[in-house]
Amino acid sequence: MTALAFDPAHTAVLAMDCQAAIVSAYAKPPEPFLERAVSVLAAARRAKMTVIHIQVGFRPGLPEIHPRRGLFVSLKTDEQRRQMFKGPGGAIHPALGPEAGDIVVTKRRVSAFTGSDLDVLLRANDIEVLVMFGIATSGVVVSTLLQAVDADYRAIIIGDCCVDQDAELHAALVEKFFPRRGTVITANEFVEGAGRT
Repeated sequence: MTALAFDPAHTAVLAMDCQAAIVSAYAKPPEPFLERAVSVLAAARRAKMTVIHIQVGFRPGLPEIHPRRGLFVSLKTDEQRRQMFKGPGGAIHPALGPEAGDIVVTKRRVSAFTGSDLDVLLRANDIEVLVMFGIATSGVVVSTLLQAVDADYRAIIIGDCCVDQDAELHAALVEKFFPRRGTVITANEFVEGAGRT
């Protein structure tokens, strides 16, 4: 692979839906995923890139969720599922942050852009390149990637920091679909590239 170089002033790293309960439900075992994700975020911070944690969250009573349709509709009736987005389970996994200088964005839908101020923050910080990873590959990652590309951001996906419960679907997205929309790299490739900035 060609050596990657990043312009930190115009690059943001998006760690998406890496909330404690989501990591626990999807990454089994969680340690390999967390180790790679920690290395990516640490390299981004050392290089002075913008680090943004995307979390899904709702107001009390879930007024953002239509009672009859949408991916999150089951939250209206499933208290156990609602707990994934509350308290310690709903917080960013403590191994990942947030640290001083990191930005936390709360979204209301699958994509990191929908129902959030992410695009405002990116444009205010003159960001052109989005390095992204998260849980799940077939959820927040693909949805955010498509919106990012349509908004003319350059997209880089850290494939081995994406997790999905459907291994076959994950592989098809990372190996076949994502490379048509952006550049797919590994955590190690990102760390090496960020270290050269």
